[in-house]
Amino acid sequence: MTVRAEDLTVTLTDAPAAADIAALHRGLETFNTRVSPPYDRRELCLFARRPDGTVAAGLTGWTQWSWLYVDYLWLDESLRGGGLGGDLLARAEAEAVARGCRWARLYTYDFQAPSFYERKGYSQWGVLEDFPPGHRQIWFRKDLVPTD
Repeated sequence: MTVRAEDLTVTLTDAPAAADIAALHRGLETFNTRVSPPYDRRELCLFARRPDGTVAAGLTGWTQWSWLYVDYLWLDESLRGGGLGGDLLARAEAEAVARGCRWARLYTYDFQAPSFYERKGYSQWGVLEDFPPGHRQIWFRKDLVPTD
């Protein structure tokens, strides 16, 4: 069925329906897979819990197309500096390699942990200035397996 642009109604919302977002994702995925590998995205999450079950630290991300993407890595302030963050990152990287990933990518901010990621072998490849205003968003990548 052909749809003409003049027959469409465009709406603006800050509270989109999940079904509408899913329709966009499906449409773009269908288009992309004509030239890209199939979407093989799998969530990858680690949680460190207190004895009462509450989350004290964790990492969220996913694997897709031979890449690990680290979305969030957070530790309660009382746990920082003791090696737990590095352990969570190393566990995520090991699982990603087990899933066939060769690389990892993430971003952080200049007021968060860029030096932490550099110590863990990540290399900066991009910077977005003034995001948020007065700061920088810094993009990193890492080879998880040796390159030939």
